[in-house]
Amino acid sequence: MLNLAKIIVDVPTMQTNEPYTYRIPEFLSDQLQRGMRVIVPFGNGSRKIQGIVWDIDYAGTFDGQLKDIESVMDLSPVLNSELLSMSKWMANKTFSFQISCILTMLPGVMHAKYQKQLKLLDSSIDNEDVKKLFYKSKIIDFNPEELENDILKNIIKLKRNNKIEIKYNVKNKAHAKKILGIQPIIKPSDVETIFKDVRKNAVNQQKLLTYIKDNPQEIIAQRYLCNKYNISESTIKTAIKKKWLIQTQIEEYRNPYKQKVERNYPLKLNNEQQSAVNKINDPIINSLDKVFLLEGVTGSGKTEVYLQAIQKALSMNKTALMLVPEISLTPQMSRRVKGRFGDRVAMLHSGLSNGERYDEWRRIERGEADVVVGARSAIFAPLNDIGIIIMDEEHDSSYKQDETPRYHTRDVAKWRAKYHKCPVVLGSATPSLESRARATKGLYDLIKLPHRINNKSLPKVNIIDMKNELINNGDEDFSDELLNAINNRISKGEQIVLMLNRRGYSSFIMCRTCGFVLKCPNCDISLTLHMDTKTMKCHYCGHEEQIPYKCPNCNDNKIRYYGTGTQKVQSKLQKLVPNSRIIRMDVDTTRKKGAHERLLQKFGQGKADILLGTQMIAKGLDFPNVTLVGVLNADTSLDLPDFRSSEKTFELLTQVSGRAGRAEKNGLVYIQTFNPDNYAIQLSKNQDYEQFYRTEMHLRHITNYPPYYFTVKITSSDVNESKAASKMFEISKILKAKLSNQTIMLGPSPSSILRIKNKYYYQIILKYKNEPNLHACLEYILQHYQKDAQKGLYVNIDPDPLNFM
Repeated sequence: MLNLAKIIVDVPTMQTNEPYTYRIPEFLSDQLQRGMRVIVPFGNGSRKIQGIVWDIDYAGTFDGQLKDIESVMDLSPVLNSELLSMSKWMANKTFSFQISCILTMLPGVMHAKYQKQLKLLDSSIDNEDVKKLFYKSKIIDFNPEELENDILKNIIKLKRNNKIEIKYNVKNKAHAKKILGIQPIIKPSDVETIFKDVRKNAVNQQKLLTYIKDNPQEIIAQRYLCNKYNISESTIKTAIKKKWLIQTQIEEYRNPYKQKVERNYPLKLNNEQQSAVNKINDPIINSLDKVFLLEGVTGSGKTEVYLQAIQKALSMNKTALMLVPEISLTPQMSRRVKGRFGDRVAMLHSGLSNGERYDEWRRIERGEADVVVGARSAIFAPLNDIGIIIMDEEHDSSYKQDETPRYHTRDVAKWRAKYHKCPVVLGSATPSLESRARATKGLYDLIKLPHRINNKSLPKVNIIDMKNELINNGDEDFSDELLNAINNRISKGEQIVLMLNRRGYSSFIMCRTCGFVLKCPNCDISLTLHMDTKTMKCHYCGHEEQIPYKCPNCNDNKIRYYGTGTQKVQSKLQKLVPNSRIIRMDVDTTRKKGAHERLLQKFGQGKADILLGTQMIAKGLDFPNVTLVGVLNADTSLDLPDFRSSEKTFELLTQVSGRAGRAEKNGLVYIQTFNPDNYAIQLSKNQDYEQFYRTEMHLRHITNYPPYYFTVKITSSDVNESKAASKMFEISKILKAKLSNQTIMLGPSPSSILRIKNKYYYQIILKYKNEPNLHACLEYILQHYQKDAQKGLYVNIDPDPLNFM
């Protein structure tokens, strides 16, 4: 009989979903728990890796040699039973490995850092270069990339002769923040005696003694004590010398909430909102896993419905999870939620520092926060007894993870809701076609909010044909009507939102003599001009180089800038409307921590007239003084080679139009386009989602696309194009042999952008309604082709991809 543990190991190559068996050493007997991180030997024993305890068998048997678990990385589980079960489901659903799913659930600082070291076994080595490396030490850090080839060659030879050993260590990056604390060590009964010996003018010492008498043995942050009781640091030092206190290290949470949040209270609901809340509350009260699709026009009061449903869950001692798609939306939404529920709220999103994210995660895991607001990864928050899960702007593509594991947040939300027997609320003014189709079939409960809360009409939308503007005034960025409206609104002290879904200054530069376009050396994409850094940048790999002033191809100086981006528009607008105060919000201006919040707060305080940005400003923002919205080019998403391009265009135009006229003042919207007759643009004019849904569903039906068909995208990538292509043709033969003729296969073909970051991409698209052999076939591909990853050739499977590009 043995004490055994099943461990899911973290190995970068040749992964498996089958756990490895290890022996539990005596010192961990009866201490180890499922979900704890451990350090285990792997391979020949000198390599140490991180693992997760999947199962424990204190009366197990095993034929063969077993290795011992070396140590634990945690004193308690970091994954509860729910998240462990979810990792298995998620690996199966997304065709990925369980360890990848587990690491996705944990904060980044809880991913192990691996350190390689060289240990000298024989000090009689005669190679001088290697001797210098070790100097007076027996163990040194080992980074092969930093060593010269000759030295590396000698190290390999010494390793082969057993004179050097490579050691692999696991480092835990997760650390709590420590600050200086103090603890009284004198008894309250002794304080009166000590008081008699303190000088009458030693006011600080008297204050401190009073505190000690009232708070015996209590550990408190020294900084907090000094500030609250107005006691000097020198008084603390004196008290330590007199042995009234001792200093100690105490833990302090990193606080991501920099701004003071004003308290807000439940608003009176209109009849439509009240009906929605009643429907959502029923499964909260009765512990039922239901999915609601809350379809409400922009400004219909969906957020207040969310908040009052959360309140119901909390009143029943349950927890709540609320998701938003963009980091830019988390500050405004978290202020609303935190203003309602105070310190019970935790935030989880990539805008936090690693330390802040780790501390917020621990607050949730310890039960100190029972409401979580965050972006996609917050779906894995370690909440217990969840009472409601909300996905705001459920249609948004950022809810789909585009790296392994390629999960959709909506699927994970539904899985958790089933586990906790609670409702999921999917909210949007423009639901995804998949969600709306499920609601039409009765799989989701459809709740509609067709009117704005203040009974205000939707903003008037004008569509401007930019072909005519280009002929009449030669300007491709601003029509006369939009410019006049901007000047009019500024003169009235009102605010404007302008959207252009393209950052940078110009889309590309071209030589007018020979037609040369400057491309990225690593990707098949033209470089974008960024005037603030005076460089050309690639938006895919980050490559950056100086702006050429002569053509690299023909040496002529007729280099011209084409296309437009947010930088160029800002510069141009400042000249056209010189008195305007403009805030630009795009990836370039929001790189720094907290930038989203600072820019939006500045605009909300009326310190700017115009908010100019990419699609990050289109959703969820609520500024009562915004009366004008301008879409500078509605065609940016319409021109993409993607079957969802019309859906994305309609969603974006409807959402950004909804930023105007949300309070007392009427709203006005101008949509500038070179395709004014396109149905997505025309139907967004009246926010006519119902007609758009019918039109788009008809097109999807006749072209065999989702939601009528399920899809899978299989991609191969390699630095050698022929290897990537041949691997995809090899996979296509397997698919043809194993799948029925009911499944439609597109490809193999090059991806829309063939080369990214010096890797070539080829793909196959599968479309199917019911394919019984598909799952086993894709599992075979996942397992069989991972060996190629060691040679740099990667095969990825993306179930239900949001685009085929």
